[in-house]
Amino acid sequence: MLPQICLSFDKLLPRRRKKDARRTMETKMGGGDLRYASVTCARKPDSNTIGFPLRSERRDRNEEIRERKKEMANKVPHISDLIHRVASSCLTHHLPGAHGLESGNDVDGEIEEEEDAVEKEEEQEEEEENELKIWEEEKGTGPGGVSERVREMEYLMGEVFDAVSAAKRAYACLQDAHCPWDTDKMRVADTAVVAQLRRLGRLRDRFRRNGFGASAAAAAPLREVVAPYEAALEDLKRDLKAKEAEVESLKEKLRSTTLGGSGKKSRLLSSKKVACSSILGAPGMPTAELFETYMEQVKSASKSITGHLLSLMRSAHWDIAAAVWSIIDGGGGGGATDHNPRHAKHAVESYVNRKVFHGFENETFYIEGSLTSLLRPAEFRRDCFAQFKDMRGMDPAELLGVLPTCQFGRFAAKKYLGIVHPKMEESLFGGVEQRRQVMGGAHPRTGFYAEFLKLAKAVWLLHLLAFALVPAPSHFEATKGAVFHPAYMESVVRFAGGRVPPGSVVGFSVSPGFKLGNGSVVRARVYVVPRAHGV
Repeated sequence: MLPQICLSFDKLLPRRRKKDARRTMETKMGGGDLRYASVTCARKPDSNTIGFPLRSERRDRNEEIRERKKEMANKVPHISDLIHRVASSCLTHHLPGAHGLESGNDVDGEIEEEEDAVEKEEEQEEEEENELKIWEEEKGTGPGGVSERVREMEYLMGEVFDAVSAAKRAYACLQDAHCPWDTDKMRVADTAVVAQLRRLGRLRDRFRRNGFGASAAAAAPLREVVAPYEAALEDLKRDLKAKEAEVESLKEKLRSTTLGGSGKKSRLLSSKKVACSSILGAPGMPTAELFETYMEQVKSASKSITGHLLSLMRSAHWDIAAAVWSIIDGGGGGGATDHNPRHAKHAVESYVNRKVFHGFENETFYIEGSLTSLLRPAEFRRDCFAQFKDMRGMDPAELLGVLPTCQFGRFAAKKYLGIVHPKMEESLFGGVEQRRQVMGGAHPRTGFYAEFLKLAKAVWLLHLLAFALVPAPSHFEATKGAVFHPAYMESVVRFAGGRVPPGSVVGFSVSPGFKLGNGSVVRARVYVVPRAHGV
């Protein structure tokens, strides 16, 4: 009975250890130490006495084995269950003898082979299921994921077809706008076509990145989404700065108007306060108000250099009236200066401004033949304003001491040689040493030249600012004999009551005027004479 018990107990071992256990048992049994005896235990009368199982019995046993395997897989075995199974096996499986044992072993071997085949099939099915799960995890789809992916693809393709249809409609509108010719409709249709083409480009990028439907929005680059908002924000910031500058200018004008009873002194202090605040504060962008502020600096510098030049003329015992007459070219202003010698300063200032503003409409004052403002206007405007911000806080003498042949240095040298001709310099300074230095590329360290550099720097900064504005301001100059127009002209002669007499005309122009892009006007300064003198 012991061998039969061992054989039955072997069936209860795990599947993967069956063959090892069977080999061990055959090794022990092959030694001949055990003797087999047939033991008859409660056998049914109609059972097969030979010990060969029938095919139907084998099928039933296979089904019984499978059911037991399922039960064993779902149930934790206990020692009492093992003993019960061994006892049941002893009662149902008998050993009628050596022949019956051998035949029973053959039958058990066939059963085990069938069990091994079933196990292999089950293991193969499990491996296939595991591989399918791994593939689904790599693809990022779980149960029902394929249908979700298909829905996302359908959503993306729907967007593509909508964009293509919208692009076709916009292009058809663009063609309709050509005949009859309608500029507004063409502009709107062109904008729509470009928008739909950009939309198709974004869909193409989403497809290439393998992002569809709702996930595409998360996969889209953050820069592509934020860029339009950043551009709109920059535009709003520029508008805000322009409005703030306009508000400050209006506040100053209101303050000066309120304090107008204190006369000319209060207006000068107010204008100086505006100029100082504009110089100390770092401008973020070129504005019309900033241009007006630096025009005031040009006026102040031109008056200063004019006073210095007049003092040198008087020290050299010049005939001021004759000098003024030659400046005005024998015009009607000469009579006015004969009766009003103090008005000679306006004639000298007119001469200086006419020389220093010559070529203002050109991007380099005709020093070079560059056409950058026409070929690359946006880049040229940025460069002009960057140079303006870098140079406005520098001392011109120190700058030219480091870079004497820079563009500003060549501008200053050209204007100095145009204002002070050789005979004039020899008469005023007793020689032409300064002229030699300037022509040699150096810049003299004299008081007059330092005063001249202030005017040159003010005009140069005004020129940079003019070419940085969009649109650039247009400058004008009053002609001799023109009727005085208070909206575009400012009289340098003060009259009683502050009003120019009617019928007055321009004797000569003192400084040019500018019309800015925002509609404001920097008035031209003129010397006004009665009509009888101007004709």
